[in-house]
Order: sequence, then C-alpha cells, then structure tokens
Amino acid sequence: MTKTPLTVVAFLLLLLLTVIPPSIAEIKSLAISNDARPMILFEKFGFTHTGHVTVSVSSVSVASSDPNPDPSRLGFFLLSEESLLQVLLEIQQNSRFCVLDSHYVTHLFTFRDLSPPPNSRFNQSYPVTSPNEYSLFFANCVPETKVSMAVRTEMYNKDPNGSKDYLPAGSTQLPSLYSFFFLSYVAFLTYWSYTCWTNKRVVHRIHLLMAGLLLIKSLNLICAAEDKHYVKITGTPHGWDILFYIFQFIRVVLLFTVIILIGTGWSFLKPFLQEKEKNVLIIVIPLQVLANIASIVIGETGPFIKDWVTWNQVFLLVDIICCCAIIFPIVWSIRSLRETSKTDGKAARNLSKLTLFRQFYIVVIGYLYFTRIVVFALKTIAAYKYQWVSFAAEEIVSLVFYVIMFYMFRPEEKNEYFAVDDDEEEAAALALRDDEFEL
Repeated sequence: MTKTPLTVVAFLLLLLLTVIPPSIAEIKSLAISNDARPMILFEKFGFTHTGHVTVSVSSVSVASSDPNPDPSRLGFFLLSEESLLQVLLEIQQNSRFCVLDSHYVTHLFTFRDLSPPPNSRFNQSYPVTSPNEYSLFFANCVPETKVSMAVRTEMYNKDPNGSKDYLPAGSTQLPSLYSFFFLSYVAFLTYWSYTCWTNKRVVHRIHLLMAGLLLIKSLNLICAAEDKHYVKITGTPHGWDILFYIFQFIRVVLLFTVIILIGTGWSFLKPFLQEKEKNVLIIVIPLQVLANIASIVIGETGPFIKDWVTWNQVFLLVDIICCCAIIFPIVWSIRSLRETSKTDGKAARNLSKLTLFRQFYIVVIGYLYFTRIVVFALKTIAAYKYQWVSFAAEEIVSLVFYVIMFYMFRPEEKNEYFAVDDDEEEAAALALRDDEFEL
C-alpha cells in the first residue's frame, strides 16, 4: 500500500467527520461484502461518562492474496476528532503505518479475537470512560485483502436511573424540542385558519396552500419527535422514520412551491402562471424528489456504504439548484411591476407592491442563507454536547420565516374606495424613478 492512497483516505475521513451528523438509529445492523477499503467509518456518537458501545460481527470471511493474512491487522476501534489529526500525521510520516498501531485510538478488538471458522463471530460490549464524540471505524491493514461480514452496533449512554439513552449526548433534547415546535405550528395553523375564516371574502387559493404547508410542517415535526423519542428509549424508530420522510418530502416540495407561487404573484395578483414560471416548478419539483431520495439514503444508511459521499454531493448540488431557482420568480415579479409602473399611472399602488416583493426577496435570501450556511457552521463548531442548538436555531429561523411570509401575504379586507391623493402619487412616482428596486 503506497503513501498516496493512505493520505487520500485519511483526508476523506477527516472531511467526513466534519460533515456527518451523529447517528440517529443507534442500533444498526449492516452487511459488508468484499470490501477492500483500508478504513471504513461506521458511525459517530457523542458519549457521556456512562457511555457504552457494543459491536457484534458474524459470518466473517477474508479473501486475500496473502495465503496467511495476519488477523491482528484487521479490527475495530474508536477515534475522537481531536485524535484524528494525530493519526493523519502518523499516516503521512509512514506509508506502511497501520492505524491499529496508533496509541491515539481506542482499540476494541481484532480478527484474532474471532471464534474459529466456519462460524467466525465476536460480540463484546465496551464502556467509554472518557466522555467525547467518537467515530467507530474498521481498519484493514492487509494489502489486497477483501472482507465480508455482518455487523451489528449498539451505542448508548446510561441515565441516572440506569435506563439506556440511545441518542447521542448532543441530541437527547430533540424529542422535547420538536414537540415544542409542533405545538407552536399547531397554534400558528389555528390562528391562520381563523384569519382566513374572518377574511374569507379575500382568501385566495395561495392562502389555502399556505394552510396546507402549516399542516404538513406540524405533522413532520410530530413524526420527528416520535422518531427521536423511540430511538432514545429503544434504539430504533419503530416505523416513525418512514412517516417522517414522507411528510418531510411533502413539506419541502410544498414550501418551495409556495415560495415560487408567491414570488409569481399567483392567485392574488394574477390567476395564471407564465410559461417560464411553470418551467421553474417543472424543474424544482423533480429535483426535490431526487433531493429527498438522497436524504433518505444519507439518513438510513451511513458512511460505511461506498456511494455515501456521492449521495451527499447529489443532495448538496440539488439543494443549491433549487435555492437558486426559487429566487427567479421573485426577481421577475419585481422587474415586471417596475416596468408596469411606468405606463399604468398607478405609482403609489405599484410602489407598495414593489416594496412588498423586495422585502420578500430579502426575507427568502436571509432564510436560505441561515438554514444552509449558518446552521451548518453551528453544527461544525458547536461542542458535541450542544449539537441540539443547531437544530433549535434552524427551527426558530424557520418559524420566524413562516411568520414573516404569512404576515406579508395574509388575507385582509381592502377598502374598495381607497383613494390616493396627488402628493402621495407624486412621491411614489419619484421613488419609482430611482434605482432602489434594481436587483
């Protein structure tokens, strides 16, 4: 094995450890088949001083060009992010270095500990005495060797009452967090329904679609809360993850659709969509289907599968494309209103609409920036015990965005005899002449 592949693998592992979230389902069963990778990352978990990790392997087979591969060169270990840089340095200094020889890793077991074939298996639980966030790895330090095995992992911390908590130390608050925001959105939906009912004369189809968005968001949150609750107490989601992914898919597609339709002014400014606006929807919705497939693969498998990095890249690329696409209808509406204001003689009304759409443009940009960049930064820099803060920040910003968007485009009675005096019309006309609304 040469130095370059080891260095590349180590760099990729460093990248993975900075982007993968702690595991959600903490009891996992998976299969490795004819895998020759020198290191396989299974999952990451935040342990307290009462942490435990159980690893069980069975149906182990090794195919190697070496007729007698050394079983002590294949094994499992835990590695903290702080120690990862030291391990990288060791690999760079010695091209034949085996990570199992490093004193910076927490050794679990090697294939020397397996029961004799043909029923090669091993099952052992290990206490984690030093609280930290660890990643579980398998190392293969025998060149030209492929490994097949069935692996079952179980990671948890013990509560003071002795019960097992299968959520990482930084995620154990998530069931309560999601339940709180579920109640917040239910209250929001109730108020929105009341607003639509009291102003039903001016309710448009977009307002009903917005109500549907609140309903789906509420269902998505309660499923997330139940998912995390069952993982916390049993280690598995008991089917709630399926409902979570279903409502998450509907919620994301509906959110992007609502933003696009509001940006076009559909139903409250015009009853139809232009061809280019339809094309945006035609592009965004299938891309969101692909993004949600990638999200499910990322969430339900893990970095141990060979294409896991590719799925992450697909999700990131599709998300960026969709975020850019939903901006275009808002920009088109602003430009259209600006052009219309030069000919229809209704400067004050057009100024009001332009201001509204310009503010909406800024709000959408701010929402996308925070949820895609700031939240990622929080997840990266926050200590493992405070990973829940990034989830809380994301939900708070999402709720604020929903409130602002719904307030800006709420149904309200207009005075049909509202008149604009000449001074206001002249001031609006002057405002529309400057470049304030150029994007």
